[in-house]
Amino acid sequence: MQTRTLETGVGLFILAGMLALLLLALRVSGLTVSTTGDTYKLYAYFDNISGLSVRAKVAMAGVAIGKVTAIDLDRNSYTGRVTMELEKRVDNLPIDSTASILTSGLLGEKYIGLSVGGEEKLLKDGDSIRDTQSALVLEDLIGKFMMNTVNKDKGKEE
Repeated sequence: MQTRTLETGVGLFILAGMLALLLLALRVSGLTVSTTGDTYKLYAYFDNISGLSVRAKVAMAGVAIGKVTAIDLDRNSYTGRVTMELEKRVDNLPIDSTASILTSGLLGEKYIGLSVGGEEKLLKDGDSIRDTQSALVLEDLIGKFMMNTVNKDKGKEE
């Protein structure tokens, strides 16, 4: 009888450990088991969305306030359109707020950072943010640096 109780206890302990690992994996991947509550949608248009992915966080002042739900190409302006779901508790964003694609650390994941504007009129569900700053592409930056170095060297030779 005592070994059966011990085996049942060990089995329950292992099951609890597996559930804890599953919840940790869901939390780290950005997926959640529960809903976050009421949200509203905003759109932002970027010239370059390189590296941003669906389920990336949307943050303001370092605090996560939403997530990216869709990324597609706007056929009229040929820019990338990002659909964001923001929590209702942050429903007081002015219409001149800006959105930037930022990177966590030097080569970390990309996310959208919102900066507050100063207008009295507020963004509402379905509005768009047009004042945006696109993603910084490391390859483009290195290429510009290399071309600038080459051009300086050519000027010295002549």
